[in-house]
Amino acid sequence: MKKLPIGISDFRELIEGNYVYVDKTRYIYELLSSSKYIFLSRPRRFGKSLLLSTIEYLYEGKRELYKGLYIEDKWDWSEKYPVIRVNFAIDIKTSGEIYEVIKNEVRLNYKRMEIEKEKEENHVGLMLQNLIIEVSERYNKQVVVLIDEYDKPILDVIEDRKHAEEIRKTLKSFYSVLKALDKYIRFVLVTGVSKFAKVSLFSGLNQLKDISLDKRYGDICGYTQEELENYFKEYLDNVNIEEVKEWYNGYNFLGSKVYNPFDVLLYLDKKEIRSYWYETGTPSFLIKLIKQKEYNIVELEGIKADESLLNKFDVEEIEIEAIMFQSGYLTIKDYKVSENGILFELGFPNKEVRVSFNRDILYNLVKQKSKVNVIAEKIIEILKTEKIEELKEQIEILISAISYMYLKEEYSYVIAVYSMLYTTGLNVIIEDNTSKGRIDMSVIVDKKLVYIIEFKVLESKREKGRALKQIKEKEYFKKYLNYEKIYLLGVEFDKNNKGLANFEYELINRD
Repeated sequence: MKKLPIGISDFRELIEGNYVYVDKTRYIYELLSSSKYIFLSRPRRFGKSLLLSTIEYLYEGKRELYKGLYIEDKWDWSEKYPVIRVNFAIDIKTSGEIYEVIKNEVRLNYKRMEIEKEKEENHVGLMLQNLIIEVSERYNKQVVVLIDEYDKPILDVIEDRKHAEEIRKTLKSFYSVLKALDKYIRFVLVTGVSKFAKVSLFSGLNQLKDISLDKRYGDICGYTQEELENYFKEYLDNVNIEEVKEWYNGYNFLGSKVYNPFDVLLYLDKKEIRSYWYETGTPSFLIKLIKQKEYNIVELEGIKADESLLNKFDVEEIEIEAIMFQSGYLTIKDYKVSENGILFELGFPNKEVRVSFNRDILYNLVKQKSKVNVIAEKIIEILKTEKIEELKEQIEILISAISYMYLKEEYSYVIAVYSMLYTTGLNVIIEDNTSKGRIDMSVIVDKKLVYIIEFKVLESKREKGRALKQIKEKEYFKKYLNYEKIYLLGVEFDKNNKGLANFEYELINRD
């Protein structure tokens, strides 16, 4: 039985150590056969480093590592090329550290290539340029350049615009030399989480081909459902596949829906449902940005975005939708191609992200974080046992727990209730489409019980009752007539007093 490759990103170690390898060499072969300068963005811990390592050993001609894999009998093993690896997966706290990081990476490559370096350049661009030329001349071959986590130094200090801008300028100088070294280069692959504009970091490198949303390579990182069930079948005894799928599958890069490998491997090791991926990198910067821009997170499910918005990320201009998509907190749910381009619909990829992200939002709204989980558990019990009057009480407790500074913002209490219901982990549908309009929220408890909820923020007491009235007039409940019990809930908040103004409900019993 092969071992789970938890934390293994070196291809040689993975193969020689008898770890499970999900064969991605078909995509790699097609990529290397058709392109020279490649850019790929994927969320963290998605297998980018392993992809680079797999390509590295290919070009170095290590055929024995690829025995039985798709590429074994298709690759020209007689040709070998020197490989330069640059890894920016190093924590940086100030802009001044980037120079030392680059210098060290260049020095390590000279050592690997057994080249004595008498003098070190001061300009980061010249460091890379001289490295590529000297390695090419030393081996009389073109050079393969693999850059891992190209953007991490900027993302590490993105909250400090001054430091982020200084690092961006330094990296731009570093990457800029690639455009003039074509005759020395066999292949280039740059990977990272974010997609900074070409003019920002890769000025002049127009030949850099972005495959981040190329459907041909949508599955080059991550595990498909078929791959999970095929390569890991020995680990799937007594595993609820549907639950695993609900929690960890759902990332979409225009190929199949894929799992984050980090989640899958840790789950198969422990057999416990937990937020493995999310807990390794809570997006504190993102939460701060949402608060700064007073972004209404209720709108996160069903966001419509074109390609320009998804690519719109830079130090000077950070779009929340773009960074959430690129970081893996949102994914593509659907898309349409028209004469004006592609229009994407975005949403949370799976239950892990949906529950954990909304819990973080709540943690940043309430004064006492410990109350969040207590209220969530209570609401689950209330909805399952249909004790609706108690739900009103829990909403009031939640609102009272919100920090006073956030109550000044008109929709903080609405966002809190939305996030709390998401945090329960129940099947929550935002902006649920019907033939006569959209339900604010549907909460599906099981195959027999559903709650249809409409929220309103009232300007005056005279408006009371609008929420429930809307549900009934537009007959939202007809979408769920196959359920035995349908609860209609109208939840209304007082804009001026910042509290719950009205809570009413009706039961449609289909027994």
